[in-house]
Amino acid sequence: MYRSMEFGDTARVIKPTDPVEYRLGTVTDVDYPNPQTTYARRYTLQFPNGDERTYPAAIIRRATRTDDHAALEAAFTSACVAMRDACRIAHDYDADLSSGTTSLLRRLVDLASLRLGLTLDPANPDWPTTRGQDGGDQ
Repeated sequence: MYRSMEFGDTARVIKPTDPVEYRLGTVTDVDYPNPQTTYARRYTLQFPNGDERTYPAAIIRRATRTDDHAALEAAFTSACVAMRDACRIAHDYDADLSSGTTSLLRRLVDLASLRLGLTLDPANPDWPTTRGQDGGDQ
């Protein structure tokens, strides 16, 4: 069953329109349409930079650091796949570009391991591929 967010919960704006709204906000106020309901009309979020903004409940979703971790894993995996594919292309294109791209990929893999505990293995043939690679859709 749906539960309203409460003071101290963390949330995100569903469709951010500026850099602040991409951040995880903390609920600092809840506006209910009447005292008999538990469904919120608006939430006020405080962002890490200190900004407080009020939003209609429909454009806010509950989010936690665990949700962020999962989103970061997905983003780093996608970035790693793209960089791996760029390395393969750059290898035949230009030696300096190839070594720079390889260095970026190595740094991406190391950062994901160190800060997220994520094991990225772009050398594994079972790893994901980008669209259009290996005869797929272009």
